[in-house]
Amino acid sequence: MSDPLTAEHVLEFPGGYTRSTGPVIGRFLTELRAGRIVGVRTADGRVLVPALEYDPATGDAVTGEYVEVGPAGTVTASAWVAEPRPGHPLDRPFAWAMIKLDGADTALVHAVDAGNPKAVTPGTRVWPVWRGERSGHITDLACFAPEVTRIVSPVRVPYTLQAGGALRVFLEGIRRGVFVGGRCASCGKVYVPYRLSCPECGIAIGEQVELPDTGTVTTFAINNLPDPRAPEVPFVSAYVLLDRSDVPVIALVGGIPAHEVRQGMRVKAEWVPESERTASMANIRWFAPTGEPDVEL
Repeated sequence: MSDPLTAEHVLEFPGGYTRSTGPVIGRFLTELRAGRIVGVRTADGRVLVPALEYDPATGDAVTGEYVEVGPAGTVTASAWVAEPRPGHPLDRPFAWAMIKLDGADTALVHAVDAGNPKAVTPGTRVWPVWRGERSGHITDLACFAPEVTRIVSPVRVPYTLQAGGALRVFLEGIRRGVFVGGRCASCGKVYVPYRLSCPECGIAIGEQVELPDTGTVTTFAINNLPDPRAPEVPFVSAYVLLDRSDVPVIALVGGIPAHEVRQGMRVKAEWVPESERTASMANIRWFAPTGEPDVEL
């Protein structure tokens, strides 16, 4: 039931309210219809945009000299509209902004289609978005939009990586459940994964060495970000020096709370079942403590 003390009224001009534009505002609107923005110069040389018939500072008539401005401009102030109303120029959140067009001395109030309030701060450069069909009205300028300062390009480059000779030998060993290293005939160091040349001596490595899957943690890091390879979060990634080798390998450490991992701790590789193994480091779930006494490093 309606409130008996409330009455609905409508104020309407049949056919629309009509007024003459005069030569100054008429020129401004005519230029908008043509896709241009002009201002008018005052007696002291300032350019007013939108064009006005009188200088608001002095009350004197403007000179009648028209100056094309913009089309770009700079936001000097703005107010964000999170919930547009039916009469607003855009049907999505936008900003009302004071825009000082290039070459103008006053600011124009118009809508900026910025996407979010952080994209329309003072100093933001904006460009006009024109309607396809124009009639000589301020709405011929549909809105302004921020200057393009970045683009997002999807990048996807499929490629095939083929294991070379040394890596193939190492991964085939991993498939069998063993670590294959290489011993340098000059310095005697054993490198794992297996490689074809000694990085210290620079000579070819010809001797392959099968190493045990036990070793010692030399250093480690506790990680608190999820990783699909890790047993839980937090988890530990560590450098493990395999027995009889001279170069540590990086691996996960599991089977122990992260805060209990320590340097010198003895660990052993935990392999996936033999039926699930491929030529991949995924064959090793992680290294787990052996229970042996720590090694002094």
